[in-house]
Amino acid sequence: MCGIVGVVSSTPCKDFLIRGLKKLEYRGYDSSGMAIADLEGNVSIAKAIGAPVNLDKSLRENIDSTLATGTVGLAHTRWATHGVVSEANTHPHSCGRVTLVHNGIIENHADIKAQLSVSMKYNYQSQTDSEVLAVLLEHLMSNGETMQSAIQSMSEMVKGAYGIVAIDANKTDEIWVARSGSPMVIGLGEDANYVASDALALNAFTENFVYLDEGQIACIKQHSYQIYSSVGEPQSAQETHIPYKADCDSHVGYDSFMAKEIDEQPDVIERLIRSHVDKSGIKADSDLFLIKGKLRNVKQLHIVACGTSYNAGLVAKHFFEDYAGIPTSVEVASEYRYRAVAVPENTAFICVSQSGETADTLAALRKAKESKYLTTLTLCNVETSAMVREADLHLTLQAGTEIGVASTKAFTTQLSAFLMLAATVCEDEEKQISLIDSLLRLPDDCRSALLLSNEIKVNAAPIFEKTNSCLFLGRGEQSAIAAEGALKLKELSYIHAEAYAAGELKHGPLALIDNEIPVVVNAPGDCLHEKLVSNIEEVNARGGQFVIFSSKEAVVDLDEMVNIVMPPLPLTTACITYAIPLQLLAFHVTKLRGENVDKPRNLAKSISVE
Repeated sequence: MCGIVGVVSSTPCKDFLIRGLKKLEYRGYDSSGMAIADLEGNVSIAKAIGAPVNLDKSLRENIDSTLATGTVGLAHTRWATHGVVSEANTHPHSCGRVTLVHNGIIENHADIKAQLSVSMKYNYQSQTDSEVLAVLLEHLMSNGETMQSAIQSMSEMVKGAYGIVAIDANKTDEIWVARSGSPMVIGLGEDANYVASDALALNAFTENFVYLDEGQIACIKQHSYQIYSSVGEPQSAQETHIPYKADCDSHVGYDSFMAKEIDEQPDVIERLIRSHVDKSGIKADSDLFLIKGKLRNVKQLHIVACGTSYNAGLVAKHFFEDYAGIPTSVEVASEYRYRAVAVPENTAFICVSQSGETADTLAALRKAKESKYLTTLTLCNVETSAMVREADLHLTLQAGTEIGVASTKAFTTQLSAFLMLAATVCEDEEKQISLIDSLLRLPDDCRSALLLSNEIKVNAAPIFEKTNSCLFLGRGEQSAIAAEGALKLKELSYIHAEAYAAGELKHGPLALIDNEIPVVVNAPGDCLHEKLVSNIEEVNARGGQFVIFSSKEAVVDLDEMVNIVMPPLPLTTACITYAIPLQLLAFHVTKLRGENVDKPRNLAKSISVE
């Protein structure tokens, strides 16, 4: 949600800021802006509605000397929360000597605004909660506080989440950073130091990073930085090396990041699996052994996640209960964090997140850390994320950077990691061997599934070109894959899509069926196939139009139907492989309808606010 990038350098920084903003577009945006300062204390601000390219164009057409030559700057892509999309509501915001950008939501901004109105008469320029922070810092500094102490005082007054970067016009050789619930990272360069909400924005300029922990404040200068605790105590920091990967900068060879990331799935799944298991079983150096030791006495699992990761958790429930006999519950993080949770003895907590910074899931992890869980485990794609740092245990997905907002390879690696975990805690040796054999052949099965892309594009996608609504059906673990398929289609193509366990049709959804509503079904030919066929017949009798993905043995013969036959697959990994055609369906439908597969409207990749 929103993106921040900043720099203290010796050379003009405008072009760097624009490039950084472009790298953060995947986080969502509706406007962008920057503030640049020179060493004489001049600070200039530029803003534009829409993508950072619009800001770049505006600056090329109309730019002052400070914006053109200033060496200290901060920039922001806004994803609107408080206030409409307008230049006035676009960051940066300024008041007096303070200019800042802000990620997050300040829940008590109205109260602070009311308190400030007693002592200072300020004409607010925006409808945002963020501008209140600039006014508050200016108020505190005008009463004698330094930027550091003002940020410390601010942190005691505000409720909500924030990542801020601020410039003091009286001291423009430095920028100040603070983190509370919204990720911030410092980048260390040779002749400049940087800051951003994601290292991806900086990785082309430096490979050395320092991640701010919760509550920390930092002062960044050209050749140095200092981190402080929330009460002002200087703190040391651990530097992290992240090698630069040029393929993160573009989708060379593909027309979109989503196409590239769908195609990468067999390779990243293979990398993940082969780093932990081989034909003889779990490798001796695998983190799975450590996790198995911590879960030795586990009697129950609580899985907590959001969105696509939540759907992965629903599949994992089947894995753990079917193969390991461990009772498992799955819950949406935004609900879990606000209710009283019963934690039975010897229960382990698992949170799942692509970014490792998802606000609700991170809050759920922190709640779990204060509860009586046996241990906490994070499945995450980002080794340096807050969840990885704060959980007792972690299993890294190794999917590589995922730029497309709609998760693809992170989802299938989550499923693969969960299946490896289930195999690890499974006490039935025969089942464990079968699971590992299925995992080792999974990458090739995924490659076979990708070969169906053109058939899906030609035969299935046109059915959805004009539709406004559709259903996805599945049974068993495939009902969760149906939920993920519906989520992909709705978030990318803007078609209303709902998923149901097929046995629930008669309890309401049948009322929706007519000859214009497409129905997508996964039919892998498992033990529930006959029941599924009965559910399909119920829809068929009412005129439904079908797209069915099935095994060769489970082909269903209907009049209004596109049946796409999947390659031969073991049922143990069918849910992972069957997810790929649903991704391809969403991709091709979206392209057919002329929408942007990488940047769906109103959505962001990293949800760092509630």
